[in-house]
Amino acid sequence: MSVNEAAHIAGMLGVSVREVNNVGSSHSWTLHRAVLADGREVFVKASLDQAAVFEAEAAGLRWLANGAPELVPEVLAVDERMLVLPWLPQVAPTAAAAERFGRDLAALHVDSPGSFGAPWPGWIADLPLDNTPADGPWSRWYAERRLAPYLPRAAADLGRDGIRLLERVIENIETLAGPPEPPSRIHGDLWSGNVLWTADRAVLIDPAAHGGHRETDLAMLALFGTPHLDRIRAAYTETHPLADGWRTRIPLHQLHPLLVHIVLFGGGYRTQTLAAAAAALGT
Repeated sequence: MSVNEAAHIAGMLGVSVREVNNVGSSHSWTLHRAVLADGREVFVKASLDQAAVFEAEAAGLRWLANGAPELVPEVLAVDERMLVLPWLPQVAPTAAAAERFGRDLAALHVDSPGSFGAPWPGWIADLPLDNTPADGPWSRWYAERRLAPYLPRAAADLGRDGIRLLERVIENIETLAGPPEPPSRIHGDLWSGNVLWTADRAVLIDPAAHGGHRETDLAMLALFGTPHLDRIRAAYTETHPLADGWRTRIPLHQLHPLLVHIVLFGGGYRTQTLAAAAAALGT
C-alpha cells in the first residue's frame, strides 16, 4: 500500500496512519492491517474498482447489526476504494465459544426482516447476487435468485447431464424446501473462513447478507467444515429448534455456494455439486 493509500485511510477516518502492512489478498482486492496514530489497529480491504462490492459488504454488516450487533464488526468507513473495519485479534475456537456462537446465530435468525432478499444489490466474492425482495415462498426465491442465474455460467463445467440434474432440483423446489418458514436475517456466505474467533466471541465478516432461510447459514457452516460444529448446532437448536428433516435439506442449501465455486474456480467442484443435487433430490 502506497503513501497515497495510507493518506486515503487517514482521510476516511480523520486520524493519521502510523503503519500499514499487507496481510494478503482475496479475489480482486488486497488486505491490510493499519496502525493509527491514536493506537487503534484497523483492517482495510482495498481495490481500485470494487465500489459496489464494498458498499454491499458494508450494507450487509450494518443490516446484520440491526439483528445482532455483537456478531459483526462495526463499519468504520467505506468508499469506492476501501472498506475499513476494526482489526480483530484471533484465538483458537473453544467449545464454550462455539456454544455461544450457536445461541447468537439463533438469536440473529429469529429477527425477521419481513421479506426474502435485501434492499441493495448483492455480491458474493466477485459475482453479483440478485437480492430483489420478494414476499412469496423462499423456495421460488432461492430457485430464481440463487440457482437459476448461475446455471448458464456453470454449464461448460457441469455438462448437459449436470445441468439437467440442477434443473430437476429447480422444478421440484417446493417439495424439496421443507415446511415454510418466515424470512430470517442471514449472513449468506457463512463458511468457516468468515467466522473470526476472538477472545470474547465469534464475529462474522464478509457477508452476502439478505433475508433468507436460516438453514442456509447452518448448511454453509457444514460445507467446508467448521470447528466445534456439533456444539454450534446443539446450542442453536436449544435456542431456536429446526424443522423436522433439516439434515436432509443440507445439500439443497449447499447448492448455491457450490455453483458459485464452479463459476469462480472451475470444474473441480463439479462432482461435489452434482452429489449435492442428487442428495437434495433423494436419488
